[in-house]
Amino acid sequence: MSHAVPPSPSLDRPSVPRASKVDSIRPTYGFDDVSLAPGTETVEPADVDTSVEIAGLRLAIPVLAAAMDAVVDPPFAGALARLGGLAVLNLEGVQTRYEDADAVLRGIADAPDDRVHDFLAEAYDRPIREELVARRIDEIRAAGSPAAVSATPGAARHWGSFCARHGADLFLVQSQVSSARHLASGYDPLELGEFTRAMPIPVAVGNSTSFEAAHELMAQGIAAIFVGVGPGAACTTREVLGIGVPQVTAISDVAAARDTYFDETGRYVPVVADGGMRRGGDVAKAIAAGADAVMLGSPLARAEEAPGRGTNWGMAAPSPALPRGTRIRVGTVGSLERILLGPSRVTDGSENLVGALRQSMAALGARTIAEMQRVEMVYAPAVLSEGKSWQRAR
Repeated sequence: MSHAVPPSPSLDRPSVPRASKVDSIRPTYGFDDVSLAPGTETVEPADVDTSVEIAGLRLAIPVLAAAMDAVVDPPFAGALARLGGLAVLNLEGVQTRYEDADAVLRGIADAPDDRVHDFLAEAYDRPIREELVARRIDEIRAAGSPAAVSATPGAARHWGSFCARHGADLFLVQSQVSSARHLASGYDPLELGEFTRAMPIPVAVGNSTSFEAAHELMAQGIAAIFVGVGPGAACTTREVLGIGVPQVTAISDVAAARDTYFDETGRYVPVVADGGMRRGGDVAKAIAAGADAVMLGSPLARAEEAPGRGTNWGMAAPSPALPRGTRIRVGTVGSLERILLGPSRVTDGSENLVGALRQSMAALGARTIAEMQRVEMVYAPAVLSEGKSWQRAR
């Protein structure tokens, strides 16, 4: 049997070199890479308006609490609503699996570090109970807050209509990476456009990082879009899966999609920066990058009202095969009011987050969130270290 021998490359005809992927790598920016530049005006902090509308809900402060079990339960939702923000409840968490969710949360918080993932996997192995979902929605509304709830795409088809019937005000379809076209061979994936049209309440979607994906998602009728893959303090998606875009770039790209979509349709889809913010300056930069509001997890898990007792863990942590979140110890520093509205007792910017945003807006001449989105942002990798040698030596 003869075998064909491939021809040898001709030395007289050199091959055309193909482009290297690294030649097209674009620079991207996180919060520590940029700074906000003062303009020609300043305003009084008392004249700054931090209110924003997200999916038909008017908020006095542009802060949402992440749908994480260590952050949000019905009493916490009420406490945040009284301060002007909005909490989102995780429909696939312990609140909807256990009558006494507090005991389960205590067990996770107290678990030894080398056994915490076993505790998480066991805690999330119980089925979700419809009567508990309905009860938690009632409890959130009774606490004085709109009922905002979150589920993954695979669970959204069932829980979306159920929650709408039981009084939810906002439904968030949230996954690690969201797209308008999800492909699956083993099940019928959620058709987002059909879902948003059928839902009698607003549907928000997360999470995205790109112009193209965000623009396609907005065309499906969503009421808000969440931005951020892997920046959260308790999330390990970037380490485990190698996926993520630094937040300033991700927010700016999605905000550009929002503005383009508004120009095309006249419909404004708010952008929520989700994760990666610990200090007031980070919140200010997120708004300046184009966000309408921010979603915070670990910074709020430090509140006395948070159910996690000074700990937090990612929503993907319960996976027994490939956890992409871990329990972290954030400590308990004081009341939710102090963390958001002050007065601050520390100098690292981790308390009085909204007060810091207000002062930043005033110094930059921005009276509203929309005006803050138009302030100048500069590349400034030395901004956190320049002239700070004595502080860093402490």
